[in-house]
Amino acid sequence: MNGKQDLRRRLPSVDRVLQTSQELVARWGHQRVSDAIRRELHRLRNAAEPATASDCTPTDVREAVAGRLQAMDAGGLRPVINLSGIVLHTNLGRACLPLAAADAARAAAIFPNNLEYDLKTGKRGNRDSHIEALICELTGCEAATVVNNNAAAVVLVLSTLARGMEVPVSRGELVEIGGSFRVPEVMESSGCRLVEVGATNRTHLKDYRAAISANTALLMKVHTSNYRLEGFTASVDEKTLAALAHEHGLPCMVDLGSGCLVDFNTLGLPGEPKASDYIDSGVDLITFSGDKLLGGPQSGIIAGKKALLQRICENPLKRALRVDSMTLAALAEVLKLYRHPETLTETLPTLRQLTRPVADIEAQANRLCAELARHLPAPFTAAVTPCHGRWRRP
Repeated sequence: MNGKQDLRRRLPSVDRVLQTSQELVARWGHQRVSDAIRRELHRLRNAAEPATASDCTPTDVREAVAGRLQAMDAGGLRPVINLSGIVLHTNLGRACLPLAAADAARAAAIFPNNLEYDLKTGKRGNRDSHIEALICELTGCEAATVVNNNAAAVVLVLSTLARGMEVPVSRGELVEIGGSFRVPEVMESSGCRLVEVGATNRTHLKDYRAAISANTALLMKVHTSNYRLEGFTASVDEKTLAALAHEHGLPCMVDLGSGCLVDFNTLGLPGEPKASDYIDSGVDLITFSGDKLLGGPQSGIIAGKKALLQRICENPLKRALRVDSMTLAALAEVLKLYRHPETLTETLPTLRQLTRPVADIEAQANRLCAELARHLPAPFTAAVTPCHGRWRRP
């Protein structure tokens, strides 16, 4: 045996390290700690110089293992400070929930609940029953359901009503949403065939009319929430499109993207189309996010005519896209806040941030600047600089 191998044999055994690692065992479990110790000793045998190996004590191994276990547990979701200037930042978790919604989600997570149990009849219930009446109240629709996001809502509607059939959509509304998902691709995944109508900047009613055939399933309008065309443009409003659809015995669907349930003008914000406006215009189905502008948990809401919702909820895909009790509990509490629209800028974090006074933002910037300056090495400095912001639809 050479000297190098002999020195490496002086590394402490797994048992010796375990004897000094009881606090690690209590935190992470015997099996996980012992496996981590074996991996560390294996690394030392194959990578360390003989002198290093001979000087390595059980305490040294334990500290290395503790650091690695800590680093492994540090992954995943962690709180961050959003200083991006974007209130609804997809990469940073989007809408922050109000405390009432967070508490409701926590209760749903740790206690048994009546997710699919009717407490009045003692029979199996429907999880949509916890949220449907609220959505109907706030939008004026006849029925509603909730799935895990708005893209899923669009896929479920099209898969139910348009699979194997054609759906005309204006070329100017074939947008790309977050994560490089595009409306044509979402439609393709639902099994329907996109029929592009009009031009990128101008689409007329006659374009939709010419596209309608015996194989048309419905007429669809997509709210271009992430970009805007200006100048020489034309589009067909939802009321006119719904009338054309009904003229041909077809349903009309609108994908709103970001959900908006109140008049933003009254809050001092640029106007956004309200979900209830589309229902009032005769649109048969609308889909929109439960997060984003609505300010709730990630989810997708389908609202509209009862007969159509019944077909949608009978689609086997609905089960795959349904939300759990935590999402339903949180969303319900957020929707309840909309019953008191005059207090929304105080009770709903998203709207509170969007309507935050400039003076408050400046005061916070000054506090952060002073704290940041304390930690900057020379020659770096920190300063607060006024800038102009503009409304940007999420």
